Amino acid sequence: MIEIDNISKWYGPVQVLQDCSVRINKGDVVVVCGPSGSGKSTLIKAVNGLEPVQKGRIFVDGIQVNEPRTDLPKLRSRVGMVFQHFELFPHLSVTENLTLAQMKVLGRNTEEARKRGLKMLDRVGLMAHKDKFPGQLSGGQQQRVAIARALSMDPIVMLFDEPTSALDPEMVGEVLDVMVTLAKEGMTMMVVTHEMGFARKVANRVIFIDVGGRILEDCSKDDFFGNPEARQARTKDFLNKILSH
Repeated sequence: MIEIDNISKWYGPVQVLQDCSVRINKGDVVVVCGPSGSGKSTLIKAVNGLEPVQKGRIFVDGIQVNEPRTDLPKLRSRVGMVFQHFELFPHLSVTENLTLAQMKVLGRNTEEARKRGLKMLDRVGLMAHKDKFPGQLSGGQQQRVAIARALSMDPIVMLFDEPTSALDPEMVGEVLDVMVTLAKEGMTMMVVTHEMGFARKVANRVIFIDVGGRILEDCSKDDFFGNPEARQARTKDFLNKILSH
């Protein structure tokens, strides 16, 4: 579903991704973790062309993302993206947030878009809030609306860029519950997160990136957490720090 082939990226003289290669199959739930500043968010944003790369190739469902002739808006309409800070339109109601992209990008009429949007809103447990504005919702509710908005576009894959890091601790669970349900239903997911509990519960693979944007580990969840002796020294150090609390 996603193929990242030997990509590298620089911001000026600073290299932020170094020869990264990843293959994600249909139904995979892949967690990307690592220290702050390691390029995790850059990697996931490169998948739908939000971050251009200077070297390598990226394919989504067989279509090359970083090929000048690719219709990026069309491709992005099939790739759901959920950001750290929700990115909802504050001046639009929840229902309008759910329907706008469907109408503009997919060409659905108002009724079609509304029906699909409200179905996804119900799926994340927020139907009662359909007429509210984002500012009237908690952070956790806003993030669940953002997930519903992404799902309304009928994506073939979902990308999550630290979806819980801007939330109060009490709200993290409600967002992760929605993501767990999606994973169980077979949605292909790539998730940048520090939530190791989620990784242990849901992921089938874990990718560990170190500062400088090098992938040090790409292995099964069981190997990553259950076989620390087989991991690289840097990974063991990371795991010791986060799992000892």
